[in-house]
Amino acid sequence: MIPFPGPVRRPAHPRVPPGTRAELGAINAALCRAVARRFGGPVPNILTTLGRHRRLFRSWLRFAARLMPYGTLDRADAELVILRVAVGCGSDYEWHQHVRLARRAGLTAEQIARVGAGPDAPGWSEHQRALLYAADQLIAHRTLDDAVFQRLRETYDERRLIELCLLAGQYAMLAGTLNALGVRPELPDG
Repeated sequence: MIPFPGPVRRPAHPRVPPGTRAELGAINAALCRAVARRFGGPVPNILTTLGRHRRLFRSWLRFAARLMPYGTLDRADAELVILRVAVGCGSDYEWHQHVRLARRAGLTAEQIARVGAGPDAPGWSEHQRALLYAADQLIAHRTLDDAVFQRLRETYDERRLIELCLLAGQYAMLAGTLNALGVRPELPDG
């Protein structure tokens, strides 16, 4: 596992523990199992924690799924942005979940490890550098400067630019939620 490259910003113990089947309800419990099967692992703590808010969970899950895994951005591009958002927001949970997905999408272990060093690290393509700058700017300023926007415009049409902004925003919001609730990564020691 590639270690999380930044400071973790969650409490030492879960503030809201993962829900049981009874706490999730039959529909949310079934959705959690279906998502786990889709990604080939155990039911993630994110789902059993957020699933405790039964109605909101289903709406969020539909929105989140339209961005990942069913978005229109190249999977490697999306995972690069998600990993950078995880670093910028101090979300070891997002990092650990998406390292495996980034590998499946074609990012190398060296590229993933380099995400923590940021867009100015050597080895990024101009497009990857623009994606990393975009993630950083969307986290820090909630906007993109003209230079980054123009660089992304060379590769992305308007729909993909919209999706990129929503993707970074969704994962920044999610990182804050996971951090505040104290959701633990699914690690042997986590």
